[in-house]
Amino acid sequence: MSGETDRRIEQLLAALRDDNEALRDHAVASLGQLGAAAIERLINLFADEDRVIREAARQAVVQVGADAVPALLEALRDDDWAVREQAAVALGSLQDERAIEPVIAALKDRDGAVRQAAVLALEKLRDPRAVDGLIEALLDQTVREEAARALKKIPDPRAVDGLLRGLASGNWIVKRHAAEALGLIGDTRALDGLREALRDEDWLVRRNAAESLARLGDRRAVEDLLPLLEDENDMVRETAEGALSSLGWTPPNA
Repeated sequence: MSGETDRRIEQLLAALRDDNEALRDHAVASLGQLGAAAIERLINLFADEDRVIREAARQAVVQVGADAVPALLEALRDDDWAVREQAAVALGSLQDERAIEPVIAALKDRDGAVRQAAVLALEKLRDPRAVDGLIEALLDQTVREEAARALKKIPDPRAVDGLLRGLASGNWIVKRHAAEALGLIGDTRALDGLREALRDEDWLVRRNAAESLARLGDRRAVEDLLPLLEDENDMVRETAEGALSSLGWTPPNA
């Protein structure tokens, strides 16, 4: 590396700490353009005590592109949790095939923030190889909500049993995502669980369950959907009407 390039990198790294947001953005873009020459020092900033700096460094690494992947995979094994976290986020943004298995392994990281970053990365990567790990993550209280959401992006029959457990859980966010994901998967094993979810206390769980039952197309859900025509929530009533119509039901006086 030439002395001039080295000085330029140091100037830009210093600019990442400037209060001027426009200057920071310019530094991020410029560091990304420098490519491999800046990667090592940018990854070193993943451990900075200032989260703004950590995120700015990660954004710059992402702008480097595919050339940054080997260094990010190494960073995913770093002793510092913050380095592993930012590496996982960056790998998700780059959506590189090489990241799939290492990020799946990060679902078992000892730090919750890293596990969250891994789930979010897998949500972006949308690779079926992640399904088993995400199903297991539904049992992790730290990341189960994110895992349920990620499984919506990778509809796979292997997730049905885990999502049904999530649908029966006490976590309303997990239930909302599970009710939607089960419809996207389209497996009739979800029928009974979705019918039960129509009576959930949370309106969005009821609405998502109704929509998913319409996707499944099983007329056995009609009797369960009928009470939702008088639901207190407008969106639930409208979704129930649409679901019933798609299942071939018509009002008695129609």
